[in-house]
Amino acid sequence: MTSLDTEIEAGGSLGTWGGYLAMCLGMFMAILDIQIVASSLPEIQAGLHIPLDQLSWVQTAYLIAEIVAIPLTGWLTCLLSLRRLFLIGVIGFTLASAGCAESSSFIVLIGFRIIQGFAGGVMIPTTFTAIFSLFPERQHVLATAVGGLLAMMAPMLGPVIGGYITDTYSWPWLFLINVGPGIVSALAAGLLLRTRRPDAEALNRLDSISLTLFAVSLSALEIGLKDAPATGWTGAWPLSLFAIFLITGTLAIRRCLARARPLIEIRLLVERDFAAACYFSFTLGAMLYGSVYLMAVFLGLVRFHTAYETGTIMIVAGAAQFVALPVAALLVRRIDPRILTGFGFATFAIGLFANSFMTWESDYDALFWPQVLRGIGVVFCLLPTTSVALEHRTGEALPNASALFNLMRNLGGAIWIALLDTILERRAPFETSLLQQLHAGDPAAAAFVGLPVEAFHGQAIDSLDTISQFITPLVERAAAVAAFNRAWWVLGGFCAISLLALPLLKRPGASPR
Repeated sequence: MTSLDTEIEAGGSLGTWGGYLAMCLGMFMAILDIQIVASSLPEIQAGLHIPLDQLSWVQTAYLIAEIVAIPLTGWLTCLLSLRRLFLIGVIGFTLASAGCAESSSFIVLIGFRIIQGFAGGVMIPTTFTAIFSLFPERQHVLATAVGGLLAMMAPMLGPVIGGYITDTYSWPWLFLINVGPGIVSALAAGLLLRTRRPDAEALNRLDSISLTLFAVSLSALEIGLKDAPATGWTGAWPLSLFAIFLITGTLAIRRCLARARPLIEIRLLVERDFAAACYFSFTLGAMLYGSVYLMAVFLGLVRFHTAYETGTIMIVAGAAQFVALPVAALLVRRIDPRILTGFGFATFAIGLFANSFMTWESDYDALFWPQVLRGIGVVFCLLPTTSVALEHRTGEALPNASALFNLMRNLGGAIWIALLDTILERRAPFETSLLQQLHAGDPAAAAFVGLPVEAFHGQAIDSLDTISQFITPLVERAAAVAAFNRAWWVLGGFCAISLLALPLLKRPGASPR
């Protein structure tokens, strides 16, 4: 038994915890960066004079690089070791952040965003791998709770921090904010982390064809999801991208399955327990990132809140997570993971359904309790499923499993944000329906739109056409609210349906199959 194995068996030392918290800080900044930049794209566009139709690439470049990096971390961990890989990731992320801040053109910014995204994608699964490789089993829940809380809090805090920076400083500070924490994370992790030695023989397993196929496949999927809501899912461009995704992805998977030690260990998904945990990770990504997206867009588009105001409203869910965390951590080793997971996803689903009854006046008070439910639910969604996916795994299986588990969460978010964006884009039917109801004199429709109810008595009204220039903005606003309500309902339905997969999760103490 090595000295590292002895230390793990005895319990994580203060140094181990310090190194792990440094990793959590780096992961937090990588996730936070996405939300900070998303909330302040107009300022970046104005600062670098970016064409409006190209602005989305500031985010898309990061997300593509991140989603390509995540599944590779299993192989990279074996090649470099957990410590070295994380250090490369956090140093690369920090330097790229400084590069983004100093960018003088759109092309230069995109180049640094790609480096930022790849480095950030490396840090996320390595942090989850550290939980199960650095600590004894009895401390896994606590370490998962700490890392999971920071991972879930980052999307909630992003609008607050991004809005404050936008209102107070210039756009380069959106990236410079990463430099200080990045330096602290790199120094602490470098000094305190002790992990197993790298395996130089892993370089012989580099399959450049599989690597290229996976990179092309995931990039095509990300770009297709970005463009499909606006151009239409059946358009030639999105369909071509999705065809590339399917063809190259299938070829990559076939190559991995044909190798004894592949670049990405796809065979893990054959295990029922792990596949079920990955499905719930996919669903959690859809719910978490989808709900953050819907809430932020609603508060900005309908309520006209600034990014900072939006963040102060959305922080409620983060506070609920913080309160629920110790309870979930105490229960996760005492109660069947299927029960806790079921409670988490059911609570989250109720929080999503509760938002599907919004009006154009809905604000902090009306959104408070749905956010509380989702904040409580997300903690119970994350802890037991992470334990099922990664507990009892050792050696190469652990980083490979962590890579796939985290990839599924990101894929869930990317796919469902595109689907929700499609619902929001197609508001015309809601507008037509509302106009028809108003012409019919429907008082309920008038109340929903924001018109005086006493003027509508269930009888046809033809005079509305003469004041359409005053009514049209109200109808458009109400149609947007109706689209949001449908989006919340669809997302809640998907969350509720996921409960059917609960029997596939293993019982506590069961070994991976």
